[in-house]
Amino acid sequence: MSRRYAPKIAVLGGGTGQSTMLRGLKAHSDAITAIVTVTDDGGGSGILRRELNMPPPGDIRSCIHALANAEPAMQAMLNYRFHEGSLAGQSLGNLLLAALYDMSPSFDAAVTALSDVLAITGRVLPVTNTDLVLQARFSDGAVIRGETTITDYKKQTDAVITRVSIDPPDAEALPAVLEAIAEADLIVLGPGSLYTSVLPNLLIPGVSDAICASDAVKVYVMNVMTQDGETEGYSAADHVRALFDHGGSKLFSHVLVNDLPIPEEYLAAYRRENAFPVAVSRGELLSLGLKPTFAPVAAWDGKLVRHDPAALSRTLMGIYNKFAATRIAD
Repeated sequence: MSRRYAPKIAVLGGGTGQSTMLRGLKAHSDAITAIVTVTDDGGGSGILRRELNMPPPGDIRSCIHALANAEPAMQAMLNYRFHEGSLAGQSLGNLLLAALYDMSPSFDAAVTALSDVLAITGRVLPVTNTDLVLQARFSDGAVIRGETTITDYKKQTDAVITRVSIDPPDAEALPAVLEAIAEADLIVLGPGSLYTSVLPNLLIPGVSDAICASDAVKVYVMNVMTQDGETEGYSAADHVRALFDHGGSKLFSHVLVNDLPIPEEYLAAYRRENAFPVAVSRGELLSLGLKPTFAPVAAWDGKLVRHDPAALSRTLMGIYNKFAATRIAD
């Protein structure tokens, strides 16, 4: 596809999954908007959030890095992590965003400034400038606040997450976020942690409504593996039901599922972490009104199973090209 006629793409998520996908998508379109969750409260992002009273920069930095067109040395510098002293574990990119935040009228303005410095393809937007706390209600009645605490509680109990919410509940989406969704030809949810990367975006007032109202081709990228502390035991249909329960059944009509077998040595390592390939039933997905696409989009490196950026982006563009002409009906 000529980049002149490339679709406008809105990608909603957070964490490693979102930035991995963006590295592939930027080869297909210049008109990408990455809409990123801001509920992270762990690691270096959590420290900066608490000490500087700013939104968490980590997922934002990863997306900027994925879309950057700056010199390799500059990109490596952005991702550099300190190893000693009070800055141990902190990335230089996070600190740059913190400095720009202190110099800027808003967090999204700071994100734009760093994006300009690195000449990124498309743009990266925090879903909101509001200081958000993620909350989860569990099947045992407990209500837990904070992304990291939610994951820890889930690992320590047999309870399952039944609902997530945000505080404050009336946080405002950036106008540019709603505009990007309304103008998108292709909207992609995921991949990423279901309850802490994908769903928090949908809890911001107006975001789910904008997605549901869009006539874009709308795709949910299914995670390859379940995640301890969030989705152990979840099938593909369970992931979808959780999204529909929180955001409405018109969020997407396509779901992309990996069908490339994972080598046993990787599966064994994941089993030790109570994680398994997401079980998929085509019939269940069809019964939910979805159009499933199965494709070999997984990759593995070191100890991790991820999506392959190139294969994932090619498959997403294939879905778009196949269904774009009929997207109003979708």
